[in-house]
Amino acid sequence: MPQTILTLSTRGQGLYEFTDQAAAFVSASGREEGLLTVFVRHTSCSLLIQENADPDVRTDLLAFFRRLVPPASDPSMGWVVHRAEGADDMPAHIKAALTQVSIGIPVARGRLTLGTWQGLYLFEHRDRPHRREIVLHLGT
Repeated sequence: MPQTILTLSTRGQGLYEFTDQAAAFVSASGREEGLLTVFVRHTSCSLLIQENADPDVRTDLLAFFRRLVPPASDPSMGWVVHRAEGADDMPAHIKAALTQVSIGIPVARGRLTLGTWQGLYLFEHRDRPHRREIVLHLGT
C-alpha cells in the first residue's frame, strides 16, 4: 500500500494547507478507490479539514483558539504546570487534544472526495517555526 511522509515547515501558529500535496500523492499512486489516512507525528500541532476559499475563516479559527486556550503566561492559565518548553507549549498540547492528529479521506475515481471548498491543513499551535512530519497512507 502506498505511503509517504510529507515535511512541512511552519512559521509559527497558523493553518498550513497541504491539499495539493495529498492529492498529488493519491494521483501518483494510480489507485482508483481507497482511504487516505493522514497522520501528524507531533503532539503540539494537529490536522483539520476546513474551508479554503476565504482566508478570514483561518483568521477567525486562530483567534478563537487563542481565546479558548491562551498562552501559559496569561493569568487565567495559572493552573498550568508544564512550562519547561515555553508559554506556548502546554496550550499547544491542549489545542491538539481538542482537534485531531489523524484524518481519513475517501478516494474515488483516483481523487480525494473533499467538498468544493474543503482543504486539508496542518494546524500549527506553537509560536516558533517547526518542521512537521505528516504521514500519508493510502489503504483499501
